[in-house]
Amino acid sequence: MALITNLSDYEELARQKLPKMVYDFYAGGAEDQWTLKENKEAFSKILFRPRVLIDVSRIDMSTSILGYKISMPIMVAPTALHKLAHREGEVASAQATAAAGTIMTLSSWSSCSIEEVNSSAPGLRFFQLSVFKDRDIVQQLVRRAENAGYKAIAVTVDAPRLGRREADVRNRFTLPENVVLKCFEGLDLSKIDKTNALGLAAYVTSQIDSSLSWKDIKWLQTITRLPILVKGVITAEDARLAIECGVAGIIMSNHGGRQLDYLPATISCLEEVVREAKGRVPVFLDSGIRRGTDVFKALALGASGVFIGRPVLFALAVDGKAGVRNALQMLRDELEITMALSGCTSLKDITRDHVITESDMIRRSRM
Repeated sequence: MALITNLSDYEELARQKLPKMVYDFYAGGAEDQWTLKENKEAFSKILFRPRVLIDVSRIDMSTSILGYKISMPIMVAPTALHKLAHREGEVASAQATAAAGTIMTLSSWSSCSIEEVNSSAPGLRFFQLSVFKDRDIVQQLVRRAENAGYKAIAVTVDAPRLGRREADVRNRFTLPENVVLKCFEGLDLSKIDKTNALGLAAYVTSQIDSSLSWKDIKWLQTITRLPILVKGVITAEDARLAIECGVAGIIMSNHGGRQLDYLPATISCLEEVVREAKGRVPVFLDSGIRRGTDVFKALALGASGVFIGRPVLFALAVDGKAGVRNALQMLRDELEITMALSGCTSLKDITRDHVITESDMIRRSRM
């Protein structure tokens, strides 16, 4: 195998290894894919202000998320259908994430069941919930996640309809016979119309409840004792409503550029949401993280932690559980180096003063 030195190497090797239909499903974005590209490029516009002559011989990257201690502020985001990448699917991803001492979020669209993943290895896990028209199914999923020991429910709120992902339309994306939506196994929901050119997109669109509103977040709080996170908030206005609803945290996400195109990168919206949150709830960042430097920048701008999605899928495709474990370790190592070279020995040392954004530069030029 080629020497892998960063997450981009995994993506290129996955592109070479996976069937085109699968790679495009994982890698693609909505319409012109502007947001998909911007999610990564926006990080390159944020620069560092390092401090020197600080003893950085010992670096502590541990943190606490919703009261649970984890090894680093890097967690695994929910992504669909890991068995398209590797035969062990989400089980392998969960084992690697547990070995890294951090949190994995299992997708509603998992190719391994809630219970399978939980029994695969001890570890901290959240469950990502898509809200379906049939609320009985929603209650069943939440109850199963609770019973299996998941620690929080992350509700996707930016997908009342599925974004137009043209690669999936061109490729006539459908599931192979050996990959099923395990959370719905035994229900009619598992049966996708393979004659439809939109395949999975048409199927998911038909099941997602496009009437989902803030009152449903309140309803979810009545059916579970687990903390509720909302995933997909990128504005101060929605952050305010989320906090008023009593959510336990906000995961800033634009769905990896797969929903509405021409959204700004989440990193570009982060400070707006953090200012509104005022420390009342943690704010996490998802979408576009590919380097430890990206993680540091997010933390400096006020994030309590970050989630990574596609890099896990690509590493899984290349080398299974070992690939995911290595990808997480590489990000951890990169964050450690960035902290050391910036003069930070713990996460609390990382401050807004450690970075310069484009808006900072514009303000300085006007002074």
